[in-house]
Amino acid sequence: MARTKPRSDKVLTIRLPEKDLLRLEAYCMEDGKTKTEVIRHFIHSLPIRESSTIEKAG
Repeated sequence: MARTKPRSDKVLTIRLPEKDLLRLEAYCMEDGKTKTEVIRHFIHSLPIRESSTIEKAG
């Protein structure tokens, strides 16, 4: 399958308790999504406070 988006330039590595990883993997299987997709969706759903220096991407 051809990549439709340019590759991201940052990598995030996290440590999780096994129970959290299993929960994430179960959620991904049920929804048919990758862990990356689920985590990105969560990050995009976070509110951005007015005092934040990060601009909200359109």
